[in-house]
Amino acid sequence: MNERIELIRGDITQLNVDAVVNAANSSLMGGGGVDGAIHRAAGNSLHTECMKIIETKGRCSAGEAVITGAGKMPCKFIIHTVGPIWKGGSNNEEQLLSIAYVNSLKLALENNIETIAFPNISTGVYGFPKPKAAEIAINSVINFLSLEKSILKVYFVCFDDENFQLYQNLLK
Repeated sequence: MNERIELIRGDITQLNVDAVVNAANSSLMGGGGVDGAIHRAAGNSLHTECMKIIETKGRCSAGEAVITGAGKMPCKFIIHTVGPIWKGGSNNEEQLLSIAYVNSLKLALENNIETIAFPNISTGVYGFPKPKAAEIAINSVINFLSLEKSILKVYFVCFDDENFQLYQNLLK
């Protein structure tokens, strides 16, 4: 396994890292799954920051990433990225998912973030097949880290056993 990648089974909202990535929806207003959990943990200031982003630039499309403060969470920043909704695989979903990871990492670089935690983007209500999503996530991150040395640690945080096992097998 890459020494700059670590797998964790747990709650991403509790991590003391520079940035946590939120699997956001295009409105940035919270929702179910990890998105709702992050909004609840961060508190009202996150909602206010997200509203300002939407007022300024409009909704985010799949693959885009934006950054906010972390409110009440122990991390410093939240990077919100919109993963693609799975529609059978013929609508660039795989490419868009990879772009979501890469754009999050690029935003981390721009903000001098050295430690970053990712959830399993698009695998909940967006329906992306978990095995394929795990492979894309790991490959996208490993490829990025091979070119960029200033990010010291990337955490993949799995809330459920199924994703944890998939990542564990792929990272061996």
